[in-house]
Amino acid sequence: MAESTKSATLIIDGKEIELPIYSPTAGPDVIDIGKLYARAGVFTYDPGFTSTASCDSTITFIDGGKGELLHRGYPIDQLAGKSHYLEVCYLLLYGELPSAAELEKFEGLITHHTMLHEQMQNFFRGFRRDAHPMAIMVGVVGAMSAFYHDSTDISDADQREIASHRLIAKMPTIAAWAYKYSIGQPFIYPRNDLDYASNFLRMCFAVPAEDYEVNPILSRAMDRIFTLHADHEQNASTSTVRLASSSGANPFACIAAGIACLWGPAHGGANQACLEMLKEIGTPDRIPEFIARAKDKNDPYRLMGFGHRVYKNHDPRATVMKQSADEVLELLGVDNNPILQVAKELEAAALADPYFADKKLFPNVDFYSGIILEAMGFPTSMFTPIFAVARTVGWISQWKEQLSDPQHKIGRPRQLYLGEVNRDYSDIETR
Repeated sequence: MAESTKSATLIIDGKEIELPIYSPTAGPDVIDIGKLYARAGVFTYDPGFTSTASCDSTITFIDGGKGELLHRGYPIDQLAGKSHYLEVCYLLLYGELPSAAELEKFEGLITHHTMLHEQMQNFFRGFRRDAHPMAIMVGVVGAMSAFYHDSTDISDADQREIASHRLIAKMPTIAAWAYKYSIGQPFIYPRNDLDYASNFLRMCFAVPAEDYEVNPILSRAMDRIFTLHADHEQNASTSTVRLASSSGANPFACIAAGIACLWGPAHGGANQACLEMLKEIGTPDRIPEFIARAKDKNDPYRLMGFGHRVYKNHDPRATVMKQSADEVLELLGVDNNPILQVAKELEAAALADPYFADKKLFPNVDFYSGIILEAMGFPTSMFTPIFAVARTVGWISQWKEQLSDPQHKIGRPRQLYLGEVNRDYSDIETR
């Protein structure tokens, strides 16, 4: 925790209470109200915690007004344009970009942890074939603590490290197997001679009867999707992981909790909602109708994939993602895919309309990632599992950081209680 150099004065019923103010390296100052209840007997009220800092962190910083996203100080566009996912994983986990030797060792560790315990196949087969892949992922990741007992002791630094590597390595295998199971195809084992993104694509789309060659353009696009979703500060799923971690839960349980939170349509389902919107529009000739509805203040309809709750300017991830989308669509073509035709023309129409520019409603990362995943052949049910694969390293980095904090304590939000008080119990005969 940084040293406080300023303070705020809160007056309650004439009593003055001095509260320390901390200045971050970037972002707004923070008023420390940690001892407010002990000193004044009151809580603060902040539904959704939109004005509350739940922790201090050195991992990720977002400036929504500037459209800025930094990982350990590095802009996301530089990382996505010049780096690759496992190098960004190393940066998030350890705070610095790796040397060539460090990266080679780290990639080897991850590559050789991609296999799943063979008995876990039985766990997959316990689900119905029509189970949502996210339901399978929540169950399987939570069950990892039953298979990997040597990495559940959070007080052991070595076990924390092993668990971190296992989760990053095995999550693509879990997601790919969830997909294979849902479509009735046999599981494809990972291969150690492939990079992270290529391995995932092969496990999703290969079949035992024939060879499968991963196109490098598709592999690069998938790697960028992973990189651009690796971490996003204290969002709902990350906060869930931290809260679960505060109780001392094992790492697999904590990450399973994060996956469950990400499953919510208001969080990880945005790119799926975007594709469903494009299907609703149906054909390019209907685009003006839907743009008009989005501009009508009396119509609750809004275009999915445009604008962002945090970014009040361009989403810095979207520029890089658009480049990948253009490369993938050029490779695979859009002529025979009406959804992709609608997406391209909707993007052009919205960017040319002053209404969207004035309100800073630009296409965001979810708009472009959904287009890419649709073009690759993934069903919308796999969009959020892929998001979970990417975000795993962010969750783990935040989990490790919290456990290393000497002020670490169990999370316990308070409430503004508005219910009944002091009612006497009445026997059932008199109710």
